[in-house]
Amino acid sequence: MARNTKAPGRTPAPRGTGRAGARSTAAEAAPPKPRKASARPEAPKASAAPKARKRASRAAAPPRPEVRMYRHGLGDCFLLTLPRTDGAGAFRIMIDCGVLLGTPDAEARMRAVAQDIAAQSGGHVDLLIVTHEHWDHVSGFLQARDALAAISFGAVWMGWTENPADRQAKALLQRRSQAITALRMADSRLRLAGAEAVAEEVGGLLAFFGAGGRGATTADALEAARALGAPDRLRYVEPGEPPTPLPGTDARIFVLGPPRDEALLLRSTPSRRTPETYHLAFGAGSMEEVQARLAGEATEGPFAEGMSIPMQVARAMPDFARYWGAEESWRRIDADWMDAAAELALRLDADTNNTSLAVAIELADGDVLLFAADAQVGNWLSWETLAWDDGGRRVTGPDLLARTVFYKVGHHGSHNATLREKGLETMRRLRIAAIPVDEAMARKRRWNAMPLPGLVARLEEMTGGRLLRSDRPAPTGIEALTEDDLFFAFPP
Repeated sequence: MARNTKAPGRTPAPRGTGRAGARSTAAEAAPPKPRKASARPEAPKASAAPKARKRASRAAAPPRPEVRMYRHGLGDCFLLTLPRTDGAGAFRIMIDCGVLLGTPDAEARMRAVAQDIAAQSGGHVDLLIVTHEHWDHVSGFLQARDALAAISFGAVWMGWTENPADRQAKALLQRRSQAITALRMADSRLRLAGAEAVAEEVGGLLAFFGAGGRGATTADALEAARALGAPDRLRYVEPGEPPTPLPGTDARIFVLGPPRDEALLLRSTPSRRTPETYHLAFGAGSMEEVQARLAGEATEGPFAEGMSIPMQVARAMPDFARYWGAEESWRRIDADWMDAAAELALRLDADTNNTSLAVAIELADGDVLLFAADAQVGNWLSWETLAWDDGGRRVTGPDLLARTVFYKVGHHGSHNATLREKGLETMRRLRIAAIPVDEAMARKRRWNAMPLPGLVARLEEMTGGRLLRSDRPAPTGIEALTEDDLFFAFPP
């Protein structure tokens, strides 16, 4: 049963941003009224748009959008409802639809989510954003396929990294596929060798890519999502492209990531010298390096030459004789492929997260809603150099962060998915943060810092306690919040 709470939450006066209206050729999201297949929505003409955004009280501002955060488990699904300025209904955006592999009653949960989206949207979603190829973001496109069939979709957006015709994306997808294949083989070897702890770590991270084998995979789910919109409405978006106006509203979407810069795209680990995040992590080698170790192709052993015993000598030493039995062969120090398997799983997970499509939705009064998906360090750092010439005003990545009032916390609150000094600390207008997380499920997978306590504490501090977690009841102080077992709904 839902409950509605109203509390006098902190509500800073919106700031004017002063932009002239402009036509954007990047606009793709369609309103629900029927259109010809080739038609594209247009931004309002310059003469009809306001010359500048003026300061106004919240009472005089346009109606606030609603953010609906689903509480179905460790996974992301959001529905945004933006009132149209002409009073003709609303513009709706759906972002992701998935839950972690192994979640109890996963299909029933995802069907309930899809059915609620169909009911709330009146059977039409104007824009579907699919952020990246991880099961906890895309599984619902398979698990709730029948329920989603009751919804018509306008545009479907994915990052350029999911474009099968893009040369750079094809290389990334090929490397990802090779790593998944190698890890599935390693998972079997680890279990046969009795290395259960490492096997659980590898298997847990492989769960982000689906069941594998004869089961459905993230690639299957991604194809199902692609098919939801009309073929000519599928877009692979780029960071820094012109902002997309949302028809019938004064809101626009700025695409922040993933970056094209390969060095940033593959950088997931924070610096050890500079506190870039709220916790420092140990770095792993490149995916190629750890794959080579997993295949037994590494040229260097774990110890320096003077500190190791040649294999042929060790075989003749009584102290080592007991290790040469078939049942003990996996314990040999040259079998460090086990550690390589765990490292490769971590590297694959991080690199895929960093291909996340991250967007900033700018509202009419200049407030920004930030959906960073699972973007990690390099993705965040790339936003610092983004800039748009927007009808005579300059908008930058740091400017969008500074005006952020709602933040969908990256990667369930993990250690390297929220940048510190160049990220969260710049969000001085932050009112509400939301973490889609199930801490109990994370602990079952031995992810004991999801969400990261230090990050949670800072989010609590910056929002004045208005931090929503899908696995806990809502805090007090969030204005006009509706709470249900299935979702939280609130104006940002």
